[in-house]
Amino acid sequence: MTVSLVSRTDWTRDEIAALYELPFTELVFQAAEIHRACHPANEVQLSTLLSIKTGGCQEDCGYCSQSVKAGSGVKATKLLEVQAVLQRAAQAADQGSTRFCMGAAWRDPKDRDMPAIIEMVKGVRALGMETCMTLGMLTPRQADMLSEAGLDYYNHNIDTSPERYDQVITTRTMKDRLDTLANVRMAGISVCSGGIVGMGETREDRVGFIHTLATLPDHPQSIPINALVPVKGTVLGDMLADTPLAKIDDVEFVRTVAAARITMPHSMVMPHSMVRLSAGRESMSDMTQAMCFLAGANSIFTGDKLLTAPNAGDDRDTEMLSRLGLKAMAPLKGGVEERRTPASSS
Repeated sequence: MTVSLVSRTDWTRDEIAALYELPFTELVFQAAEIHRACHPANEVQLSTLLSIKTGGCQEDCGYCSQSVKAGSGVKATKLLEVQAVLQRAAQAADQGSTRFCMGAAWRDPKDRDMPAIIEMVKGVRALGMETCMTLGMLTPRQADMLSEAGLDYYNHNIDTSPERYDQVITTRTMKDRLDTLANVRMAGISVCSGGIVGMGETREDRVGFIHTLATLPDHPQSIPINALVPVKGTVLGDMLADTPLAKIDDVEFVRTVAAARITMPHSMVMPHSMVRLSAGRESMSDMTQAMCFLAGANSIFTGDKLLTAPNAGDDRDTEMLSRLGLKAMAPLKGGVEERRTPASSS
């Protein structure tokens, strides 16, 4: 097979649906070929995600335990002190993470919070780590402030397909999401955007989700694929608790990872887009995760917790990577800018 690394933004839904319809081994093979053309085959980036402000969010995201609409028991906290965040980042670096992500349960950050946020970005970068923030919706001015501070990535997931969006969230629209992504791109920050599968959606919705990302003006440089972690007290957690068949099949999850890798091999500003195996790993077998790595995922979140959800844990991840013969990706000497060069087509 001749591997095409042309960065297309004109994918049709029919083309993406056809990828899902391929025999599983053929789909994974194609994704693996593209992955190996862009990345070292046996390296996985270790990332750490810290909740810098937990609970009390005014949004009604049906999957989120931090919404004020959820009866999950998560207590609202204030924004962490800058020094506390930097201590956690230093610990993560000592444990092998090269990327530090900071999340705040906000609809959008207030201007009064920005000075502390800026200091967190600068402090984590000074440790030699990639930085990522997820703070909700951003204005152009806020995006520019984060860019000037040196933020590498901004995460703002689209979550699901446009057609299903208002069944998951009603307090903002898909357009709100896309507007923030546009503000991030215009500010020169790398876009981190993916979504959640296993929320009771159809394959057509998963096709629509991938299609929305793959037809953005430039592909996200970071694409997290999450499996829903049902939390008691959330709309989706309660709805799906008694319907175990709603949990996404492992093969279908791998298909989604493969579709993301094939349709988004790289962006115009970074030659190698990362597909991140994110929430839901604590319930996945090592073999399922191995298939995800083969299909193009090359980043995981380490530690026992992702914001408020359980995670696989460092010990289990170390054992899994050892069993699979995979190694943690080393830090880039020049930071994320070392990868930020125009991608060539071949």
